[in-house]
Amino acid sequence: MLDELRAETEKLRSVSEMLISREQCSFLTLLVASLGARSAVEIGTFTGYSAICIARGLSPQGRLLCIDVNGDWTATAQRHWRRAGIEGKIELRLGGGRAELEALPAKPAFDFAFIDADKPNYDLYYELVLPRLRANGLIVFDNMLQHGRVVDPKDESAQAIDRLNKKLCADPRVECVLLAVADGLMLCRKI
Repeated sequence: MLDELRAETEKLRSVSEMLISREQCSFLTLLVASLGARSAVEIGTFTGYSAICIARGLSPQGRLLCIDVNGDWTATAQRHWRRAGIEGKIELRLGGGRAELEALPAKPAFDFAFIDADKPNYDLYYELVLPRLRANGLIVFDNMLQHGRVVDPKDESAQAIDRLNKKLCADPRVECVLLAVADGLMLCRKI
């Protein structure tokens, strides 16, 4: 099932590079299951591959809130969620990450968060997700190496990710580790 979704997404040509790797998929499922997560949020759903990985790791009554801006891509996601039998675990909200996150109650509600959307807004999403994450909850950011561009960041995305990497490592609210899996995963545990 995941291979079929990957093949369909790869037909989108260059934009398909937004798809997480198979290894990241397995890792997300393992992390979510290890946490015993019952609630998760994903900012940046694309065609739903990572959402399937997260949903599969959730407890049987677990819920995943997916936030994205593109109705065409998420239509593909919804079709595959039905085929995977997990559509009942997922709520999709179309709209900007900021507006959708600000509309959520400010109390801790999530055990797990995956951020894989527009890179210049990662820091904003972090600040909006963190208060809504329970203690010992986990935030995972994708693309934190920017294909090596964070070493000498020149474009807006690489500069934003470089600033965020430095901020996260110094933030006393979280413990973080950057893993060189695919294009870099930053894991942050809320203290």
